[in-house]
Amino acid sequence: MMGKASGFLEIERKAAAKRSVAARKNDYKEVEEPYNPVQTQEQATRCMDCGVPFCHNGCPLGNNIPEFNDAVYEKNWKLAFEILDSTNNFPEFTGRICPAPCESACVLGINKDPVAIEYIEKSIAEKAFEEGWVNTKTPKKRKEQKVAVVGSGPAGLAAAAQLNKAGYQVTVFERADQIGGLLRYGIPDFKLEKYVIDRRVTLLEKEGVIFRTGVNVGQDISTRKLQEDFDAVLLTIGSTIPRTLDVKGKDLDGVHFAMDYLTQQNKRVALEEGYEGLDLGKNHAGEKYMKDDIRATGKRVVVIGGGDTGSDCVGTANRQGAVHVTQIAYGVQPPLDRDASTPWPLYEHKLRTSTSHEEGCERLWGVNTKAFIGDEEGKLKAIQLVNVSWKFEKGKRTLIEHPETERIVEAELALLAIGFSQPQAEGLVDDLNLKLDPRGNIITEEYKTSQKGVFAAGDCKRGQSLVVWAIHEGREAARAIDLYLSGQTLLEAKEIGMIHAEFKA
Repeated sequence: MMGKASGFLEIERKAAAKRSVAARKNDYKEVEEPYNPVQTQEQATRCMDCGVPFCHNGCPLGNNIPEFNDAVYEKNWKLAFEILDSTNNFPEFTGRICPAPCESACVLGINKDPVAIEYIEKSIAEKAFEEGWVNTKTPKKRKEQKVAVVGSGPAGLAAAAQLNKAGYQVTVFERADQIGGLLRYGIPDFKLEKYVIDRRVTLLEKEGVIFRTGVNVGQDISTRKLQEDFDAVLLTIGSTIPRTLDVKGKDLDGVHFAMDYLTQQNKRVALEEGYEGLDLGKNHAGEKYMKDDIRATGKRVVVIGGGDTGSDCVGTANRQGAVHVTQIAYGVQPPLDRDASTPWPLYEHKLRTSTSHEEGCERLWGVNTKAFIGDEEGKLKAIQLVNVSWKFEKGKRTLIEHPETERIVEAELALLAIGFSQPQAEGLVDDLNLKLDPRGNIITEEYKTSQKGVFAAGDCKRGQSLVVWAIHEGREAARAIDLYLSGQTLLEAKEIGMIHAEFKA
């Protein structure tokens, strides 16, 4: 039974407090205020003794949410951390940037606001770091077998942590200058300050994980050499080929992929604010930037794509001093509350307003891009837009344009935030001659690819997804590699995977 059975009746939901819009728009520090332990304990009391905790199903990691909530209520923070740490390698990441599908599955959410699980998770993680409970976990016995992990995003880091715990000699290869993948280069500091990544990487290094940055496997080191030097290879290379718009003017100066824009700004912040250098390294596909800095300062900005990446572009553009920011999506505006198409305990389809939207943004729905319009110098000056609607017939969805709504909107910067299509095949994937599905993702069976001894996990295997799913994939891939190399494994498994499949967000 939970510590306070009536807590959900007496206390209203209260998540993390946020800094004022006026203050946070002037820097790239995290939007959220530091956690309040008293508030966290109060929020933990809202967790019900619900019998069947569907939050387990909502969480891809299967976190033992009622248990750590109860421990927080009892002020046993160390126990709460031990419970959380047993299923989640990086609660300090997910506590900041996860969309919290666990909260969508919370039983309390059927007729009240759900438990503030994400806030509680972050509070536990930060308390653990403050108290020194997040210690190195060096394996008691080191095995002779070596495992290479290619890619240092959340899937790669989770797999490396688990494999190292099992005693393997683990080396993580990263083609960028620093470790973290999407966490470091794709997510703005106002959502995830990079010291959070650095302190975790430092711990992994102390535990024995070897990190090699600036190494593009397939180019700087051959795939054959990698297979010769390591007993198993895990690919966690992400889904890095961005979707584009096949419309006139897409190559104009001023039309950019969102991830290139975000990566540049994250690199600037890592050096110093106001950095004016043009040679900022490599973009999402490992290619040198060919154009000058991408900045929104003094410009009218249109963000194309209604998801989280688009929202991150909005927040960044506002901080850079954009004159006006518009975010468009060709989908129908979601309802304010849970839609009937996603009943509890599914991850609900509803309108989500981010902290970036709160800082200033015009949001348009049911709008499609017809063309980008340039000036005499080949620079973007406007975008041709049109309203659209959708026709659903016999299970098919058809986009219908309304020509009478066509108009020209002035813009000097357009950011394409419409997702990613597949992992990069050129180089590593082609060299290994891996089998791919029709979408270009790596085909696996129990994380094994078509090449013996080569495994894959994360977005390169399942397609573009969430950080929490990447951590799950990395953990499960580590189990598969442990079984492959040792014939058995003691690494933790998510035991409710079959149940969760029915309610997958």
